[in-house]
Amino acid sequence: MNQTNDPLVLLAQETVARFVKERKMPPAPALPDDLPERAGCFVSIHTASSGDLRGCIGTIEATRKSLAEEVIQNAISASTNDPRFPAIKAFELDDLDIKVDVLFPAQPAEVNQLDPKRFGVIVTKGFRRGLLLPDLEGVDTVEEQLAIACMKAGIDPGGAYQIERFEVVRHV
Repeated sequence: MNQTNDPLVLLAQETVARFVKERKMPPAPALPDDLPERAGCFVSIHTASSGDLRGCIGTIEATRKSLAEEVIQNAISASTNDPRFPAIKAFELDDLDIKVDVLFPAQPAEVNQLDPKRFGVIVTKGFRRGLLLPDLEGVDTVEEQLAIACMKAGIDPGGAYQIERFEVVRHV
């Protein structure tokens, strides 16, 4: 796994390793005071050797009592319950690169207020909702970002839908 001193990434790494090997969750630690007490977050797992996505699950808003509990739950989900990928196996653990994105609250936005390097997007139409994190490799334009978010939600990108934007602090 990636070498880091970041407490959120270390927690996600410990969670993935412990859950994959033992099916146990680590206890939620106290986090440094400079981190929010509660927030939505995404845990993204890539294969370190190839850079391929291996799992990514998160929450738009806080759903747990603490950010540490949010990271633990999302790390387990990203490593074992992302429907796009099989569950991570123990032999893969040494070849993982894990990132944690902590989300700021989303705000309504217009297309001309978006920037795929700075802002993530949430698109909504009825009960359908799609999210795309900011600053993703290969997503260079607002149009690409919105098209991918719409595809994830099953929304026609040529139709009407609501847009929200949000910023993140990426922990690596």
